[in-house]
Amino acid sequence: MGIQIGVDLGGTNVRVATVDGQGTIEQMLQEKTEVEKGYEYTIEKIIRMIEKISEGKEIDRIGIGAPGPLDPRKGVILSPPNLPGWEEVSIVKELEGYFSVRVQLENDANVAALAEAKFGAGKGKESVFYITVSTGVGGGFVFNGTVFSGAHGYAGEIGNMIINPNGYQYSNLNKGSLESYASGTAIGKRAMELYGIEGGSERVFELVSAGDEQALRIVNEAIDYLAMGIANLAHVLNPEVFVIGGGVMNAGELIWVPLQERVSDYLFPGLAPHLQMRPAELKGDAGVIGAALLG
Repeated sequence: MGIQIGVDLGGTNVRVATVDGQGTIEQMLQEKTEVEKGYEYTIEKIIRMIEKISEGKEIDRIGIGAPGPLDPRKGVILSPPNLPGWEEVSIVKELEGYFSVRVQLENDANVAALAEAKFGAGKGKESVFYITVSTGVGGGFVFNGTVFSGAHGYAGEIGNMIINPNGYQYSNLNKGSLESYASGTAIGKRAMELYGIEGGSERVFELVSAGDEQALRIVNEAIDYLAMGIANLAHVLNPEVFVIGGGVMNAGELIWVPLQERVSDYLFPGLAPHLQMRPAELKGDAGVIGAALLG
């Protein structure tokens, strides 16, 4: 049996790794994506990285985690905001044609969900919903060890969930979307607009730790809307566990304690005692590990 290769394609970096059957990274390479040079250049870079990391070894399969929107069935990337110029790019066809092995493409949040479900905070659970709260807000649902990506690949796009139809907008998503309230970008911009707080979400959380009332109001608002989003998902899917990661969650108890309390406030009383939320365990490696697990 050959090696399993995961490709984590992001707007800033691209990582290629070999991953064993226990979800452990054996080798990994990382280079800048250099999106400004065009998708052909980046695909050639990915091919070169795969050749280097697989030298002398047979490749069993290649999985790619990439930002959406994309079509996992056709293997096509469909013009994601952080990969400008990547419009209708058939990356699976390109890599399959070069390496003559099976290649599978999936949304980056979905592959992170798969890794957390199999080897991270969701290990041993039948149903796992993964949420990442970072620059944006994303999600992925794994059931019986398989990613559910929906009929057209859009399942798990929770950042576009409308939680306040009359609300504000800090991304190219719907007005009043979850991402426009709970993301790190939204927290930073809201703090700047209302109180002139500079430095983004990291600075906001620093001020919360120091007891700043204005920063606390911003964070409380974000936590409340994130809790609404999680409660909505709990009522629709009722997963065994929510696994939550992303840079914003690095604030630790500043978010975790009030978030757990507020999610319970929005649930049916009979469901609240059963809700499980756990912090992500694989952190920055979830994407490349999950990509290698595809197929």
